Amino acid sequence: MMLRYALQTVRDRKAGFLGAFVALLCAAALVTACGTLLETGLRGKIATERYAAAPVVVSADQNVHQTTVKEKKGKAKTKHKAKPVAERAWLPASTVDAVRSVPGVERAVPELSFQAVPLVKAPGGAKPSYGHAWTSAALTPFTLTEGRAPQGGGEVVVDRVLAARAGLKPGAPLTVQATGEPKTYTVSGIARSARGDLARQNALFFGDAEAQRLAARDGQVTAIGVLPAPGTDPGELAGRIEHALRGTGAQVTAGDARGPVEFLDAAGARIKLVSMGGAMGGTSLLVAILVVVGTFSLSVQQRYRELALLRAIAATPKQLRRMIGREALVVGLAAGAAGALAGLPLAAWLHGRFVESGVVPANLERTAGIFPMFAAVGASLLGAWAAARITGRRIARIRPAEALAEAALERGRPAWIRIAIGVLLLAGGVVLVAVLSVLRTEPASTPVTFLAVVVLAGAVSLLGPLLVRGATALLAGPLRLAGAGGHLATANLRGNATRMASAVTPLALLIGMTCTVLFITPTLGNAARAQARDGVRAGWVLAAQGPGVTGAAAERIRRTPGVTAATEIVHTSVRVGLTKYGAQGVTPAGLARTWDPGVTSGSLDGFGEKSVAVSELAADQLGLKPGSPLKLALGDGTPVTLTVSAVYARGLGFGDLTLPHDLVAAHVDNPLASSVLVAAEPGTGREQLAAAVREFPGVGVLSAHDADEVWAERQQAGAEINLLAMGLVLAFTAIAVVNTLAMSTAERLREFAMLRLAGAKRRQVLRMLRAEAVAVLLIGAVLGSGISLAVLTAFSVGMTGAAAPAVLPVVYVGVLGVAGLLALAATALPGRVALRVPPVEVATSR
Repeated sequence: MMLRYALQTVRDRKAGFLGAFVALLCAAALVTACGTLLETGLRGKIATERYAAAPVVVSADQNVHQTTVKEKKGKAKTKHKAKPVAERAWLPASTVDAVRSVPGVERAVPELSFQAVPLVKAPGGAKPSYGHAWTSAALTPFTLTEGRAPQGGGEVVVDRVLAARAGLKPGAPLTVQATGEPKTYTVSGIARSARGDLARQNALFFGDAEAQRLAARDGQVTAIGVLPAPGTDPGELAGRIEHALRGTGAQVTAGDARGPVEFLDAAGARIKLVSMGGAMGGTSLLVAILVVVGTFSLSVQQRYRELALLRAIAATPKQLRRMIGREALVVGLAAGAAGALAGLPLAAWLHGRFVESGVVPANLERTAGIFPMFAAVGASLLGAWAAARITGRRIARIRPAEALAEAALERGRPAWIRIAIGVLLLAGGVVLVAVLSVLRTEPASTPVTFLAVVVLAGAVSLLGPLLVRGATALLAGPLRLAGAGGHLATANLRGNATRMASAVTPLALLIGMTCTVLFITPTLGNAARAQARDGVRAGWVLAAQGPGVTGAAAERIRRTPGVTAATEIVHTSVRVGLTKYGAQGVTPAGLARTWDPGVTSGSLDGFGEKSVAVSELAADQLGLKPGSPLKLALGDGTPVTLTVSAVYARGLGFGDLTLPHDLVAAHVDNPLASSVLVAAEPGTGREQLAAAVREFPGVGVLSAHDADEVWAERQQAGAEINLLAMGLVLAFTAIAVVNTLAMSTAERLREFAMLRLAGAKRRQVLRMLRAEAVAVLLIGAVLGSGISLAVLTAFSVGMTGAAAPAVLPVVYVGVLGVAGLLALAATALPGRVALRVPPVEVATSR
């Protein structure tokens, strides 16, 4: 029977359930989109391009490994863990002969892959360009369409996409910047792939000896492409090769596993997608719970009179709970199914934006499995049912004789259980803020940051009626200045605090979450920039528009009259154990004249090839001090042991580890300096320095101030990616604000009619609505801003050591302005529609 009533209620009160349906639909779409990203990170395929014609590929191990043995109850438990390295690990060239000797191998083709940037001005976006030896063209395969293969060290073959973009023909000159000094080659031929143009890269082919010189990896190869003999199964051959190479550390891959070998950023992209999908999904799920519970609470509250009447005519609490729960399941199922379908194009759009921003490689295939959709429907059903049971608890428990009286007037005080849970959430939020203030790494602090915002917003949701009543006492005076509308608004805020609290909660969440998302990156970035500004003693910086500044350009600037020191900087990341640390390599000569990292112990005097300087954070985490040995894996996984020479304070600005330049450059994909710090005597100007490096293409001279501005632009790009990642959650919260306010206003049709019949004019009612909206906005803004300020301050203390969150005034005012427009529009438009109905019709319709 109750199922029939539930279906009839949903059918007859479509408008009443519309708000809950919209909230659940948006929540399901978000869960589907985030789940699809998470699944893509876990199961998405990376298609190979260069190795398309090689069924089996042998490469070096691209991970560092750690084995731990724990004794538990007399038994040894062994765990093996691995983490990817930042740069490409190379194979010994002798591995080629070992592979060739395996039965079933027709050809074993050594592959060299290195950066080779053509210095040309051409329309369209440039793809990454890599150089190879012409003998490895068979791995794709590439065949000549014009000209001939490269001969000697002065010729190059380019793919047809690059040739068309740059207007190259056989015989044309082409300057290429590889791992050393730029060199001009003659285009000897143009090649194309039989399997189609490469989507993610341009290919340049050199003679074998020239390719080996440019790769700068004597006695090593990037990979080995294996062509099986006719009739040999690639899978079986891969097993034989793996057995033959056991103990060498070489990795053998076949099929879909070849893609990650070619594109090393695939592993990092997958990890990013998993972390972003998980973080976005978890945050959106918590936000959805808050929003859906609030929406259902408002929906049930609007039906209090109807439910009270059912209790008065002897409906049992169990019957009411069953009816409300089944109504919720009907709405949840419809909204979940629609939201799951809507989430698929949303996931495709979000994946496309990540590809455009470079966070995700284009050839990481987006998965569209059914698991995220089922999870979205399940979450919608569970969330709707739980929200309905929670919000219908009060009306189902009261006695029949009290039901109609309970429905006619809002309770003076929220239930004790609601207050108790609200206080517990508030305490939990305070604990999270306290924990956040001691977290010193971004991966650890970021999830806690957003969790703290949601938990504190949950406390606001439960304690909202008390907060609204307290705020109303403060706002009563200013509201009365608005005349009759202000008096009515004050009375409504006092008498309907629960309803008003349901509107305050999404506003506080929207403002708090948006401010946190927008200001978390500037808070960290501004502190890092400040440390870098304070630590750079050089007045000038060499920067390159291409892949980097060459060693010859740095040496030329050193020999320029008036220059006292020039420090080349190359960036990478290293692993100590399995922990990843940002690192930089610096040239030791004259280092004190260009760079001051704020040494707190030890000294940079005598900093040499076996030295390392570490930040205070790294020193605390690793238990290091000057003189301590430090074992680490360089960018390509090469293990080294260095001696700590100094501990410095400015780790945010310069990274956690500083190593000798030559050591780092020998183990990175791009050994060119990202910048060169130049210290000069007074009177040495930009023109003199620029003249010294004029013959080096793409190298320019910036002042330290200009270099800082370039860093700020890169920081802004990172902030845009964070905003994109959390933008869907913010959009969902904005929709919840509009949805809740519109529901709250639209259901007051009878109230507006009674006011009109009592003598209030239409404009007075509208003025009352505007005053209420302004009051709700002020309360939501204060609570949301307070939540964001507390969380950002704790984040700043933990990450930078100072309570200095970066709040951009113009952006903050913009956030409040958008929230205000949403609140006023969602209140005024439904209010105007409700006031169009003649009050006599409303009064006599019930």
